[in-house]
Amino acid sequence: MAKKTISSSIEERLRDLFELQTIDSKKDEIKILKGALPIEVSDLEDEISGFNKRIEKLNEQVDEIDGRISKHNENIKTAETLSERYNKQLDDVKNNREFEALQKEIELQSLEVQLSEKRIREANEEKVKKVEILAETQERIAAKQDELTQKKEELEKIIAKTDKEEKTLQNKSDKQRNKIEARLLKAYDKARSAYRNGLAVVTHRRGSCGGCFNRIPPQLQIEIGMRKEILACEHCGRVLVDHEIAGIAEEAEA
Repeated sequence: MAKKTISSSIEERLRDLFELQTIDSKKDEIKILKGALPIEVSDLEDEISGFNKRIEKLNEQVDEIDGRISKHNENIKTAETLSERYNKQLDDVKNNREFEALQKEIELQSLEVQLSEKRIREANEEKVKKVEILAETQERIAAKQDELTQKKEELEKIIAKTDKEEKTLQNKSDKQRNKIEARLLKAYDKARSAYRNGLAVVTHRRGSCGGCFNRIPPQLQIEIGMRKEILACEHCGRVLVDHEIAGIAEEAEA
């Protein structure tokens, strides 16, 4: 690990902070260029994964319905076979009691056939609904997959253009952070995360804060220019530097 070289004077600290801000702002510009694409790609992948799990479950349900239909068809075959056997036995009955018993069995098997046929109709109706939902879900997956492919292509094009620059900026940022003491870095990172534009170090412009644009008291403007201490905007808390420091930092970064 490289040995830290911490800046000693206030002017050096201010310059290093502003230089770090300049580098990180360029990194932020690349993130803005990518926009919401990385999140959109991730969300679409999660959504498609959810649809695939739904399809898997629907297929299992359709298989289970087919199993029930097959079972009922077997029941019908069994009942018809028994009915046929009982009907043949009617020719050999010796008394009314045997005749009535066989008739009852034949009726029971007929009822069994009717019940199984009813269950098959219900199962087929249920299957039709499941198959419709399955087809609907597959169409939605296809649409989402097309959208995902498009978003990925857009993101890959941006990454191809910016990846090298992003890595270079990250290396510069890491080296620059190595020059700054931990206490200042902590405050810098906290301020960056507090604002959407990521600005933690700004110049004062025409007597106003370059971050929140509130007026800076004349005395504070003078103290900023003297560079004897690190000063922050009393409204937003951003570190304030004068234009000369900013110019030096930007030349060094370039």
